[in-house]
Amino acid sequence: MQHHPTPDKEAIALLPPFERLGLDRIHLVNTGEQAQHAYAQLCKTAAWGFDTESKPTFKVGEQSDGPHVLQLATAGCAWVFQLHDPACRTIAADLLALGGVVKAGFGLGDDRKRIIHKLGIEPAGIVELNTIFRERGYRKDMGVKGAVAVLFHQRFIKSKKASTSNWANPHLSEAQLVYAANDAYAAFKVWEALSGEPN
Repeated sequence: MQHHPTPDKEAIALLPPFERLGLDRIHLVNTGEQAQHAYAQLCKTAAWGFDTESKPTFKVGEQSDGPHVLQLATAGCAWVFQLHDPACRTIAADLLALGGVVKAGFGLGDDRKRIIHKLGIEPAGIVELNTIFRERGYRKDMGVKGAVAVLFHQRFIKSKKASTSNWANPHLSEAQLVYAANDAYAAFKVWEALSGEPN
């Protein structure tokens, strides 16, 4: 099998930026009513980009009670679920347990464990995109940045500040929303490109 190199940070830095979703295409979901609406919209498509965010833990041995945020994205927009409200959390769990829908993302092992622990469901239809790249001859875990560089010759911008911010906060900042939504959206675009199927 042919081995393909993964682009390094320096090579990625020279690429034009990946076009991210703006706030006009990001839906914040934190009530049962909003979650029901999101459910209806998401069920119209056969594949979603998928990711979660948890409040970072800084102490040794400290266990995260995440995920605090679940992101699901389609070709046109993303939904960012905050999991404080019980009704919202129940519908988010139903979405993740739903069969027949691809939920594609990167590095999902941790997310899966936390989802089982917090939401009490086994997520169905999970596709680990790193595995697909490995099957195609890429040795290292690709991650969203490497995948966007390889497939689209673009640079995926991730804010370190947003990634380590407090995802358990009842009020998410615009930077957090953009960060969370685009992690899932980029995963969707990568899945779409890899599968070659119009969704």
